[in-house]
Formats: sequence, structure tokens, C-alpha cells
Amino acid sequence: MAKVRARPDNGKLFIDFRYQNKRCRELTALDDTGVNRKRLEKLAKRIDAEIAAGVFDYSKVFPNSKRAQQFQQPQAVGNTGDHQGDVETPDSPQLKEFAQTWFAENDLRWKRSYRKKLHDIWEKKLHPQFGEKKVSDISKPEILQFRAQLAKVRRGKEEGLSPSRINQIMNLLEQLLEEAADRFDFNTPFKGIKPLRIPRTQIDPFSLEEVQQFLATVPANWRPYWLVRFFTGMRTSEIDGLKWKYVDFERREIIVMETRVEGEEDTPKTDGSQRAIQMSDIVLQALEDQKAHTAELSEYVFCTRYGYPLTYRNVNNRVWYPTLAKAGLKRRNPYQTRHTAATLWLAAGESPEWIARQMGHANTKMLFTTYSRYVPNLTRQDGSAMDRLLKSRFDEQAWRAPE
Repeated sequence: MAKVRARPDNGKLFIDFRYQNKRCRELTALDDTGVNRKRLEKLAKRIDAEIAAGVFDYSKVFPNSKRAQQFQQPQAVGNTGDHQGDVETPDSPQLKEFAQTWFAENDLRWKRSYRKKLHDIWEKKLHPQFGEKKVSDISKPEILQFRAQLAKVRRGKEEGLSPSRINQIMNLLEQLLEEAADRFDFNTPFKGIKPLRIPRTQIDPFSLEEVQQFLATVPANWRPYWLVRFFTGMRTSEIDGLKWKYVDFERREIIVMETRVEGEEDTPKTDGSQRAIQMSDIVLQALEDQKAHTAELSEYVFCTRYGYPLTYRNVNNRVWYPTLAKAGLKRRNPYQTRHTAATLWLAAGESPEWIARQMGHANTKMLFTTYSRYVPNLTRQDGSAMDRLLKSRFDEQAWRAPE
């Protein structure tokens, strides 16, 4: 049965049907609107009727289609299989050839950092394994074996890749093969392959006492930088890309509009990441102190002594980890400053909706799934408050069973 569908990449309508045991997709330049769908649905019904009657002429209905030349003139009803051998399926390309086309078509849609990530996965993982194979020849057992290899213990390493990293690699392969299957008329081998289960993210935020210990140990010229990180929840790319034009002292807001990733300016991670962060008194003071040192030196709030933007690897290796060691604190990655801000806000009793906006989250789901277990330890909001309330209002005999 012919169906009218819309392409996910550009929203253009196409007709999807089977003819002579072949799946056919004929693209149009029509946008996905109600009027256009009705037009194509009439054509789809006509195609179904002509195929059923054995009078369908591909070249007349789709004269500009490449497939028109593949099919014979209309067959009599009941003889749809007689000329099956006369219809040739276009030879599918090698995966490396198709990947080159696919990347060229999609690169403009992606952020620079995401584009680089996908190209790295292709060059380092997928190209060596599948690049020389035809897209239609890659089988499900081969894919499962490849995934198992990624998880195996390798020489010089205690363990293979994490489930999250493996899923990223497999997701790119799945996108390539599903699009190739759609274009070259074969069944995707990814049918039934589910992503690996990813364990819940383990976070290790600082306690307020640990934050104070870190700030007391870090070199004085770096204290404003870490104060802002600990008490705003800004990502590394966001604070390293923060410019003075986005600091509004009058409104006490930090506007997140740009980031700095791998030495280049970029946009925030998601649309929701573009946000206004409210400054607490301690953050306001830290930025006022920083302004006296770098406002005339650089457009960046935090920069090198020569006014150049920071590089996160230098900051990590020369400041963050040495300060942790000197302060006697457990080794953690710098991203824990973001987790620390979230848990301290929750502990202080701030509204989850407000916290989500400060963090750049679309909703409060991540707060409740990622950080909720830390709240009882920090605030004692573990049910004991209700217990104290009931005991203050009711006599003990009120809930005890009679003797």
C-alpha cells in the first residue's frame, strides 16, 4: 500500500510503495502541509489501484525517476514475479564512500564540537573496521562482534570502552546504515540491536567545608575563577568563554551566550544552555575583584597574564589538581564544581525550577534523578522534620494502639 511520508531531514514529502517486490520511494519538492498531503494521497491511491489492476506504468507516473528505467512495462495481474530477474538493484557503495557523502550532507547541521566528535569516531573506530565493506554486506553478527571487541580488555588497559562511549560509536554506525538502507533498498542490520545499559552517573560534589578548604589553598589570583565555578554551576566551556560584555553588574546577571571549546569560540551546548545566571553576593564580589585585574587586559573575564583565553588542560594540570593535592582533598575532575553548585542550592532550599534555570536544564528531571540523594545528608530533610511536627502536635497516645 502506497503511503505518504515526510523526510526527517528537510520535511519534504515522498511516496513510499512496493512495486515488483521492490520498495520504491519517490521524493517530491512539496513541504509537509495538509494540502500537499491530500494531493499526494490521491496519487498514492491511484498507484495502488493501477498496481492491483496490473496497469501501472512507472515511467508515466514518475517520468523523471531513475527507477523508471529499471522496470518493465505493466505486467498482467498474477505475473508480478515473472520478470523479477530483469530488475536490477543498484549496487551499493562501500561504507567509506557513503560516509563521505553523508557527512557532507549533514556537517552544516551540527555544532563544531559535535561534528569533530563524529568525525573522530568515524576515523578511529568505524573506518578501520567497516570502511572497505559495501553497506549492504555489513551483517548483524559482524556489528555485535565489533561491539563486543570494544568492551573487551585490551593490552595496556584494565578495561575496554565504557558503555556510554560504545553507544556513541554504535549510534553513528546505526545512522549511517539506516540511511544507506533507505537509499539503496536493503534491510538495516541494526534491527533488534539495543543500546547498552548505561549506569547512573556517579557524581562526587564537594561539601561546603571542602569548598572552603579548596578556596583557602588555591593561589589568590585564581580564587575568583573557582568562586564563580563553585557557586554558579557554569560548565568549563562556559566560564572559559565568558566575556565582560556578558557580565551585567547592575542586574547582577551572568549571560551565557558563548563558549570556548578546543581553543575555538562556539555556542552553548543546547538552546536551554543560553541563560542568565543570577549572581550571589560572593560571586558579585569575585567578579568585581576580577574586573580590576583583567577588564582592560582582555575581552575575556578569565584569561592568562597576557590576556589570552584560558585552556582547560593547563588550568586542570597547573591549578586544579595541584590544589586538591595540597589541600588534602580527594582527587576529582573539575566538572564536580557544577555538581557542587546544584547540591548546595538544593541544600539551601532553593526552588528546583530556579536551580534548573541556573544550570541550563530544560526541566527539573535531572535534579531529581541526579542530585536528590545528596539533599537528606545536607539538610536533614529526610522525613525527620515531619516526625518532629507530628510529635509536637499530637500526644504520643494518639497513635499508639490501645493496650
